[in-house]
Amino acid sequence: MTESSSRKLIIAIDGPAGVGKSTIASRLARKLDYTSLESGAMYRALALKAILADVSFEDEAELLKLAQNSRIDLEPTATGNRVLLDGQEVTERVRERDVSEAASRVSVHPKVREWMVRRQQEMGAGGGVIMEGRDIGTKVFPNADVKIFLDADPVERERRRLRQREVTGAAAELAIEDLRLRDQRDRTRSTSPLLAAPDALILDSTNMSEEEVLRRVEKAVREKLG
Repeated sequence: MTESSSRKLIIAIDGPAGVGKSTIASRLARKLDYTSLESGAMYRALALKAILADVSFEDEAELLKLAQNSRIDLEPTATGNRVLLDGQEVTERVRERDVSEAASRVSVHPKVREWMVRRQQEMGAGGGVIMEGRDIGTKVFPNADVKIFLDADPVERERRRLRQREVTGAAAELAIEDLRLRDQRDRTRSTSPLLAAPDALILDSTNMSEEEVLRRVEKAVREKLG
């Protein structure tokens, strides 16, 4: 798909964990020659810094101070975002279980989210960006040109996550527990809870292939570009 207009869109893709947001955002970005940014990686980077600095995940004031004194950069690549924390690559480290769990706890704090939202808005202000996360269409870019909310049955999301991580047995049980805890935190936090924007295209991908989801999202973008 080629862009028929010189205008660069802001595309927001939201949804719960394990629904395939990163894959769809990355593939769509390659088709459009846009930049794909994974907002969750920024929370993971901050969570990693909190672990390294021995800052409590419950201490909002200290976490905010930590964020304000951190440099978190996302560098798009063909396989996803390269994550840099204070100039050091932490791409693989932020995917590990302890950091994922910490990120879920760090992200519930309103002041931390406000700081993250400002940074994300700066990163995508020029357009030509596909940003995925949990509050992009509702909080980060409420005026995004295209808003997509991806969802799927919880059991199907658990199955996809296990397949993605290639785990079984006790490790599988832990992965499912992490996913359920993250869902609960995402949907019940007081600031920017996970929900679809009123004007978002909601896609239930439970019985859809990755190609089918991508086609539906592409269609929405083409319609916006005219």
